[in-house]
Amino acid sequence: MSNREKYQTAFTETFMLDAKDLTNLRYQEAAAWDSVGHMALMAALEEAFGIEMDIDDIIEFSSFERGQEILAKYDVSIEQAA
Repeated sequence: MSNREKYQTAFTETFMLDAKDLTNLRYQEAAAWDSVGHMALMAALEEAFGIEMDIDDIIEFSSFERGQEILAKYDVSIEQAA
């Protein structure tokens, strides 16, 4: 599974969304992406990529796109869709 697939899967499984709904997704725009859902997503991403995110990065993780930038700090590259 590619990093992009892992990343999308964390979102789709945590928030019960379709992959097509992720592109412009922002914190609290999906009903499930509340504070509890946010922590579930962070846990899913940390497990998927074998990392532990800094609290500041967890707080700044405000959208699907911003998350890709934050994960780059941890040497996790999310390939862009073709």
